[in-house]
Amino acid sequence: MTSPSNLLLSLLMFATGVGIPVMAAWNSRLGTELESPWAAAFILFLLGTIICGIAMLFLGLPKQGWFSATPLYYAGGLVVSFYILSITWTAPRIGVANAVFFVLFGQILSAALVDQFGLFGALKSALTPQRIIGIIFMLAGIYLARRIA
Repeated sequence: MTSPSNLLLSLLMFATGVGIPVMAAWNSRLGTELESPWAAAFILFLLGTIICGIAMLFLGLPKQGWFSATPLYYAGGLVVSFYILSITWTAPRIGVANAVFFVLFGQILSAALVDQFGLFGALKSALTPQRIIGIIFMLAGIYLARRIA
């Protein structure tokens, strides 16, 4: 049985999933209109920085200090920058759906490996035969959606 908090977290992640292609379409269009995907990405990060700053003011600042975590974990900023820059540049060239399908393909594979080995402190969740079959079906669905589009 799913607890109410897990249901809310699942709904939050569903909404996030809905928002990612919308953000990709908006930001790629902004980059096209500005004739600079890099400026569009900069604006996205600037707005995100402002929103996160406001959230921290209301919800609390870090308790340990800004740079007290393991240095590797700050690399997430590099990954999100790579994602935003690449999807802002790529989506107008191959379409939002195709760009997001390839992102999903990479996410499914890497998420399975992160969970399997508990990488970077993630919760460990074994790749059972049932999970492997589910992953294969998801990847097949992405492939079919990409091929048909």
